[in-house]
Amino acid sequence: MAGGKVYSFEEVRKHSDRKDCWLIIAGKVYDVTPFMEEHPGGDEVLLACVGKDATADFEDIGHTDSAKELMPKYCIGEVDAATIPAKLTHVVTKDASRSEKATTSAAGAWATLLQLAVPVLLLALAFALQNYTKAKAE
Repeated sequence: MAGGKVYSFEEVRKHSDRKDCWLIIAGKVYDVTPFMEEHPGGDEVLLACVGKDATADFEDIGHTDSAKELMPKYCIGEVDAATIPAKLTHVVTKDASRSEKATTSAAGAWATLLQLAVPVLLLALAFALQNYTKAKAE
């Protein structure tokens, strides 16, 4: 690790393109720009992990020991944990859940009605057309 520098989350987040790509993994900051073309999964995989803590993404892949041995080469410091934003959570209130259910229920009712009505209308049209052509032929 070069100098043990501490970076804020916002500072790391600014480095988010192919020519300047930093990642946060396990509290450490990695400048993976020189590794972009060599990465076996391609540079898109790395770019998908910028602007966030990529620890879970890194661990989920199951990197080899040789991949983990490369990490110190790209480590440029640590991230200030106090600057990492808390994960956002979505709280559903009772009123919101009721309106969502009502909307879903109404949409579901129309879909069911259309699924039944369209075939019946097509059958009625076919029957009417058949009777019309028979009547004309007589």
